[in-house]
Order: sequence, then C-alpha cells, then structure tokens
Amino acid sequence: MHHAIRKRICLLEYPPGARLSETELAQEFGTSRTPLRRVLARLEDEGLVQSVHGVGTLVTDADIHELEHVYQLRVELTALPARLDPRLPDAAFMQKLDNFIMQSAKIIDHGTPLEFTEFDMDVFQFLLQLTGNAPLRETLERLYYQTKRLWLWAAINAKLDLVGEFRIFHHELEALQHALRSHDLDAAARIQSAHISMSFKRLFQKIK
Repeated sequence: MHHAIRKRICLLEYPPGARLSETELAQEFGTSRTPLRRVLARLEDEGLVQSVHGVGTLVTDADIHELEHVYQLRVELTALPARLDPRLPDAAFMQKLDNFIMQSAKIIDHGTPLEFTEFDMDVFQFLLQLTGNAPLRETLERLYYQTKRLWLWAAINAKLDLVGEFRIFHHELEALQHALRSHDLDAAARIQSAHISMSFKRLFQKIK
C-alpha cells in the first residue's frame, strides 16, 4: 500500500491538495483502516501527505523553494554509498544496467514525462543496491520521493526541454556504466551527485 500510494502521489495521480479517502483506499486494497492509517502516518512522516483535523488526509504541496535544502542534502548524501558498506556490482547488476540504458535510448525518441518519471523511479530503486547501509538507503529514498513530483510538474507545466532532459539522463547512465565497469564506486557516486545538482538548477530556473 505504501509504495502504491507513494507512486500515485509522485506521478500526480493524487495531485497536491487532493484528499485521500480512507474508506475508498481501504476498499481498494482490501484492508481495514488500521493498517491503512499506519501507511498514511508513514507518508505524513515522509512529507507527502498531512492530516488536517476535520478535513482528512491531504496530499502536500511540492514547492521548489521549500525543497531546495532537501536537494542540497541529496547531493551530499549521494556520495556516501561509495563509503558506507559499498556493494560492488555483479554480472546480473551490470546486465540490468545495460537493459536500463537500452530502455533510456528508446525514451529519448518516444518517451512521455509520465513514462520517464516511472523509469527514473525504477532506476533510483535499482541503484540503491550499491550500498548495504540500510539507514542510508532509507534516508536517500525518503528525500528522493519528497522531491520527485517537482520534475513531472515542471515537465507538464514549465515547458522543459524534454528530449534534452532524456538525453542528459541517458548520458548519466552511460557514465555510471563506465564507472561501475571499472569498479569505481566513488566515481559513480560523484556522477549521481552532479546529476542531482544540475537537475535542480535546471528545475529552479524554470519554476522560480
């Protein structure tokens, strides 16, 4: 339930300000309200929803000015997987990365903002495997999903250069591939940090 609702928020199926009905969600997922409320409490802790007395659970706004410090923290923390319980990629990992790169090339020609956002989430979750440090993984995940809605909103409303964005991400994956083939986890982490930093600057220029 948590992953499904979080994904809907990030894909703007539940836009900022939307009210989440406990009754409807409980029926959809075939559960009682008790576990659902635990999920909503977790989402609130992650900054994606807020409980308003007398109103219910509302999806929070995603304001780039308020999330600037979150982006800055992501840039710094993304360097840590190379130092905290790093996990060298095996053959299966590299094959999966190769598949992602082929998929990314197709997105450049035919992708939509929604498809790219889902793809980006899949790649993010995949790359978390490069560290075995559970608290770091949880923190990176939390911060990532706090900011994820911004790109899709900007792609829909702020006239981003979508093909340019897709190409930049494709080149990042290719650079990661080269670094990981050399077992250079530090270089891979720096590539990801730089990508996050530049992505924020492009978004800020469009949204501000």
